[in-house]
Amino acid sequence: MAKEKKFVEAVTPMSEDFAQWYTDVVKKAELIEYSNVRGCMILRPNGYAIWENIQKNLDAMFKETGVENVYMPMFIPESLLQKEKDHVEGFAPEVAWVTQGGMNTLEERLCVRPTSETLFCDFYSRIIESHRDLPKLYNQWCSVVRWEKTTRPFLRSAEFLWQEGHTAHATEEEAEERTIQMLNIYAEFCEKYLAIPVIKGQKTDKEKFAGAKSTYTIEALMHDGKALQSGTSHNFGDGFARAFGIQYSDKENKLQYVHQTSWGMSTRIIGALIMVHGDDSGLVLPPRIAPVQVMIVPIAQRKPGVLEKAAELKSTLIKAGYQVKVDDSDKSPGWKFNEQEIRGIPLRVEIGPKDIEAGQAIIVRRDTREKLVVSLDELADKIGETLEIMQNDMLERAKAHLASHIYEAKTYDEFKNIVENKPGFVKMMWCGELACEMKIKEDTTATSRCIPFEQEQITDVCPVCGKPAKKMVFWGKAY
Repeated sequence: MAKEKKFVEAVTPMSEDFAQWYTDVVKKAELIEYSNVRGCMILRPNGYAIWENIQKNLDAMFKETGVENVYMPMFIPESLLQKEKDHVEGFAPEVAWVTQGGMNTLEERLCVRPTSETLFCDFYSRIIESHRDLPKLYNQWCSVVRWEKTTRPFLRSAEFLWQEGHTAHATEEEAEERTIQMLNIYAEFCEKYLAIPVIKGQKTDKEKFAGAKSTYTIEALMHDGKALQSGTSHNFGDGFARAFGIQYSDKENKLQYVHQTSWGMSTRIIGALIMVHGDDSGLVLPPRIAPVQVMIVPIAQRKPGVLEKAAELKSTLIKAGYQVKVDDSDKSPGWKFNEQEIRGIPLRVEIGPKDIEAGQAIIVRRDTREKLVVSLDELADKIGETLEIMQNDMLERAKAHLASHIYEAKTYDEFKNIVENKPGFVKMMWCGELACEMKIKEDTTATSRCIPFEQEQITDVCPVCGKPAKKMVFWGKAY
């Protein structure tokens, strides 16, 4: 039993060191392994399977709106990247360059894509001619490279996986509608599948995407009270179209520039999953996104009929539509329980000789540790019911945590006191001036998270400078 206890103790308690807790969970749950390439991580089967489920469900939601998948090259010629000035300046510090191919020095440097706006623009300039060619609703699933100074598993790495949607439209109104539509899809996905509530809103000009007319975001709150930008949607207007000459002939046969959007969500969202739902025993996965929903643990498995009954239950539950595994390793039940808990598998089913004799099994919820004794005849139905209750309970707990960590500040001193002593989001009015936004960051390290769509009038003036207030903003410290 000493080893089993040590297995649990290997996870640092959240209250002791949240950053170390996070690192322990991603390692002990076998989500990632560090590689020999600085800032790059290896996604292990447990981690990649979560991404596969995210990709599968999100991709289906995209396709319901008419989006099609494509794939662009991973290299961007420097001359192409230079076509949109604001865009290239925004990414310049993070760009990785290829200068040699084989034994030869390249005539033109190639950028390893940090994002693919320029590639899509070049592509659209070739295939869009008429209003009949619009809209173009494309998305790609790929990896991107950004040469980050400091890295952290899932949250910030030199290479990461994501999807990036790029659409082209005939009018400004259509582009804005698509921009908001995709943001709402991200918010719905987070709530429905990840059990993560989010705040939706617009980024300030300082925080918007390089080259965008406007950027919208979903912001989630982690267990430690820090914010995590979890998905963004950008309206590019016709800025990129003018830089790349993307024009179409309208119904009056006049040349017009297209209006574009871009939107993305990355493996960073797995970091959100960990930090919103995890506990001191490890990962806690919402049932709808968990690669394994049920782990069957045979008790006294060497006794006749136990492994056979476990295999029978697995087959029955798989036929009922659940993702199920049997842990028939030679480890002790206690060790198996610990492994199931640290990996965040939603339900554990315990079955032993006495249970078989009684025609029952024990179901244990990962989130609450609640134990239920269930008849084998009702097991499939009860598992479905319990998984659904668990999914809803996890969302409600996350909503309650978010609601209890939103504060309101009417004065700048009050704001600074809250930021210092009460981790979470702070609602405060803002004059719209960059100087005040910069002062807040300098004084507190908090940043503007978003200008929410649902506005409130907390004060008539900006608490920082005393000028008339224009917007209510959510502020907070963030990853």
